[in-house]
Amino acid sequence: MLVTEVVGENFQSEVLESEKPVMVDGAAPCKIIARALNEMAVELEGKVKFAKLNVDENPELAAQFGVESIPTLAIFKHGEVADRLTGARPKTALLNWISNAVQPLGTL
Repeated sequence: MLVTEVVGENFQSEVLESEKPVMVDGAAPCKIIARALNEMAVELEGKVKFAKLNVDENPELAAQFGVESIPTLAIFKHGEVADRLTGARPKTALLNWISNAVQPLGTL
């Protein structure tokens, strides 16, 4: 599975300590953009990690990283939030957003 489920116990190692940029989807267990995320995880494998955070089951992490509405997406680089996006978008818009957020690390 290319989209990692993150929870309190593995958030540090999977997201904050990742050498690659990590796109975290903060959502409830819904499928609003799940298909696009799965496709992008395949297309960007090795360049960007993809993770999903169930905000209903992890409210402390959701609050810590500013998830106020669903879905909220965040790009983490070097343990910090590099950019955040709220609301569902088409796949092409998401790819552009990810590319712009990780650009300093090299083009996708």
